[in-house]
Order: sequence, then structure tokens, then C-alpha cells
Amino acid sequence: MWFSNCRQLILINFYSNLKRSQVKYWSSLPLKDSFGRKHDYLRISLTEKCNLRCLYCMPEDGVDLSPKSSLLQRDEINRLARLFVNSLGVKKIKLTGGEPLVRSDCLSIVNDLAELKSIGLSTIGITTNGLVLGRSIKKLVDSGLDSVNISLDTLRPEKFELITRRKGFNLVIKSIEQCLSAGLPKIVKINCVIMRGLNDDEIISFVELTQDQQLEVRFIEYMPFDGNKWSQGKMLPAHEIMKTIKGKYGDEINPIAKDNPSDTATLFTINGFKGRFGFIGSMTQNFCSTCNRLRIAADGNLKVCLFGAEEVSLRDPLRSGWSDDQIINLIESTLSRKRERHAGAINISKSPNRPMILIANRMFSSFSLSSTSSSTINQTHNDGKEPIDQQSSDDNQLSHINQHGSAEMVDISGKHETRRVAQAMGTIYIGPKVIKLIVNNQLTKGDVLSTARIAGILAAKSTANLIPLCHLIQLTKVTIDFEIIDNEMIQIDCIVSTISRTGVEMEALTGVSIAALTIYDMCKSANKSMVIKEIKLIKKTGGKSDYQIPTTTTTTTPTINK
Repeated sequence: MWFSNCRQLILINFYSNLKRSQVKYWSSLPLKDSFGRKHDYLRISLTEKCNLRCLYCMPEDGVDLSPKSSLLQRDEINRLARLFVNSLGVKKIKLTGGEPLVRSDCLSIVNDLAELKSIGLSTIGITTNGLVLGRSIKKLVDSGLDSVNISLDTLRPEKFELITRRKGFNLVIKSIEQCLSAGLPKIVKINCVIMRGLNDDEIISFVELTQDQQLEVRFIEYMPFDGNKWSQGKMLPAHEIMKTIKGKYGDEINPIAKDNPSDTATLFTINGFKGRFGFIGSMTQNFCSTCNRLRIAADGNLKVCLFGAEEVSLRDPLRSGWSDDQIINLIESTLSRKRERHAGAINISKSPNRPMILIANRMFSSFSLSSTSSSTINQTHNDGKEPIDQQSSDDNQLSHINQHGSAEMVDISGKHETRRVAQAMGTIYIGPKVIKLIVNNQLTKGDVLSTARIAGILAAKSTANLIPLCHLIQLTKVTIDFEIIDNEMIQIDCIVSTISRTGVEMEALTGVSIAALTIYDMCKSANKSMVIKEIKLIKKTGGKSDYQIPTTTTTTTPTINK
């Protein structure tokens, strides 16, 4: 953690001190992460709203929508898109949602993006549920739209209502027909999420759609997001779907070479068929090594990985007067921390992430380039009236860097002593076998939880010796408790108190971390695949502001005529 923060500070310091001409030259280079992956594909969510309620996308009890003022406005989308295309080499932009076509200015946004084709943008696409697409597809194509992805998970009207919790099957089929005759430069794509026991009996019917029509049907593995009740048993792997198709068509199936190494779908065609089908095996055949995608959520948060909870706000810097070069620096610095691959289906399902409809935790950070006065995020938007999110206030800026961008310890001599309390929690997944050994005190190294408690308390008291910029604080109390959950994991709870001029968040987090590592050390002879995760600050009180972690609320195949 400390090393990662220092690396971030070094990057920010380096980029912010480049001359403008140097920044311009550097920004014209391909947008790459630390693994050399070139990122030239940007997905922009226009809205969190949707006129359907699909089972795998929308949590059953809905989601808390952001206020309209928190969403990116048309001019902000245009500015960001222009930056990504003109300065960062993005070639393809796809508009998503929610349902992008419920946004009234969607057509105008497509017009704006079309102007970027003169400076390097090659493709404008849209992913839609197709419900209202038919009435606007011709205008969209005339405005510059190149490609359409339509989400459709069943070819049976009654099952459509079950999956989407809404009517509208015939409208979607009609939209597909109109897309086929609208003159789109690229093939119309159908995105189909296959779920075991729900629509896996329709695989062949979907393939048959490609027999007489220029369609690309893409079978997508069921992916875990907050609130969509994902389970490994419901997910049908791509190889099982292919087995079903081979059972009917066998040697008539032919692979199609990828146009681009970054293409996510593995495509095939069948002898005599006009269209093609393929698979997006995000869970079992991940394409992380060639990932070229970045995502901007409707609220302006940049996500460098679909399955990562980490986000950085681009909206707040836009509304605080940041220059183009500063925003470019922020994007580059964020991308530099992109991981080599996602954690895998099981681990993803146990980690917090936005519900798919919003890609309700809004886990993001905003930080400034301290060498310029305009970089500080103000307390108001451009109009000076509406407060910005609390998470992007001045209290959340990097406080451990000086005016020259160098790391230093904060001077707390001018602060008042108050009673301060912080609570942190974390989890270690160790499995039922080891849980039983711990409960029965049968591990050779002794009493695991008692030892971990002592280690965590000692670590909390020694935080200033472990974290370079932390102050030496006299603690008044440290408590560490453990709870066994689902007979497979231990949740660690650390509460630290002090009467001091500064808070004890780091002491609480350190206590949890070392307690978890101690459990790992004492149990590793029985299980070396334990996982420590979700170490986080739960709340803090005292000082200038209090904090508490946010909580979430929460048949016959139809004919498509060209």
C-alpha cells in the first residue's frame, strides 16, 4: 500500500512538472498501461436509467440513481471524448447506459462525436436493449453511428417478460429488422447472456438467426455484479455452449480470424449461413492480456477494469477548472495502476462492484496535481450553487505532498486535541477445514485468534514505525474481535481510540492487516490458498470531519425480415 501510494506521488510529480510542449508530445503517444496494453477503445455511459429490469443487470430492489446534476453533461462528454481521441489516441467510442436512448440528447451526442472522425475517431457504436431503437436508428446512422449492439436474451415473448420484468419483445424484434435495413457500416450484433436453466435451451434458435441475415450473435457468460444473484451454477461456460452448437452442426462450423487482437469475441460461421456467432468468455476465457477498454460511468468516474471497484472522478476536475494537460495526467496515472488481469469469477462475485446498470457503491478517489493552483477541487460546481460529492472535497486531497509535489509529513501542531476513534474491518477466506482446526485449537502453532489479537494490537501501537508519514500517537485503547462467517471466513474488526491532534485510521487498518497476516502465518501449513481481502475503514469520529462507509440501498424462432 505504502509503495503504491509513493509510486502514485512520483508519477503525479513527474507529469505535473513537464513543460506544456513536452506534455503535448507525450500525450500524443498511444495510451498504454504498465503491461504495455494499448487502450484505444472508450465506453461512455450516458445514463444510469433503463426502461427494462433485466435479472442479471438490475438488482431486484432497484438502485439509487444519482441526481441529474451529478451526471456528465453533453459539453463535458464532448470535452472528454475530444481529449481521449485527440490527445490519447482513442479510435473507438461506444455509448452505453443504463439504456443510452432514454437520454434525450443522445442523438446530439452522436453528432458531437461524429465531428471527432476528422481527428482520428474511426467508430461510433451504441449498446442498447432495442426497445426504442427502431424510431431513431435512421437518424442515428445519418448522424454518424457505425455499429449497434442489441441485448436480447430470449426469442420467446413470455420469457422476455420474465427476464426483463417488462413487456416489449415485439419492439426489440422490430428494431433488429430496422437496423438490418438502416445502412449501418458494421454488422448488427445481438448480445445474449446465457444462464443455465433459464435460456440455455434457446442456443440453437439464436444460431439459426444467422442463417439468412447478416447478424452476429454473441453468447456472453453470466458475469457477477452487485445485486444480480450470480452463482457459478447459473453460469454456462462458453465451451459448453459450443458443445451444444457442435452437437447439431459439427464439421460445418468454421472459425473466423480476429480483425484485431483486442476483439473480445471468438467468432465462427456455419457453412451456408450469412451471419456468424461467437462467444465472450469473460469468466472462463478472459481476454485481460489484450484488453484495450476504458470506461466512463454516467457520473463521470473512470474505470480501467470492468470488474474493478477502483474508480477516479473525471467530472470533478472538469468542473473545477482543470486544464486538458492536468486531466490527461490524471487519466495516465490512473491507467498506470491497472492490474494485469481480473480476479476470476469466484473472487469477483465476493468483491464489491457497481451493479451492471450503474457501470450502490461509488468507490472512487479524486486527487489534485498540487503544483498548480487550479488543481484543487472546489466546494462548488461551475455555477457556484450545487455542492459536489463529499468524497471530492478538499479533505480528500493528497495531504502528504508539499507545494513542490514532494512527499512530507503533515504538521499537526496547530490542531486541537480531541477524542478520536476509528474502526476498520477485513476478511480472510480460509475454508471450513481450517476453521474447524481453529475452533478446536488443533493447529500446531497454538491459539490462532488469541495470537492474532495480540499481534494486531502491537501493530496498531507501532503504526508510526511501519508507515513512514504517520505520527507517533499514544493510543488509549485497541480492541480486536473476530467473527466466523459462513464457516469459511473470519471477519476481523479493529477499533482504536486516542486523545490526539490527528486521527487513528491507519492504526485501525494496520491492526486488521497484521491480525490477518498472523492468522495466515499460523494456518498456512493447513491451507496455502487463503485470501486476505476487503480491508477497509468502516468509520472514524473526532477531528474536523466524521466518516462512515456508504451503504447501498438499496417455441418457434421469430422471423426477422430484412
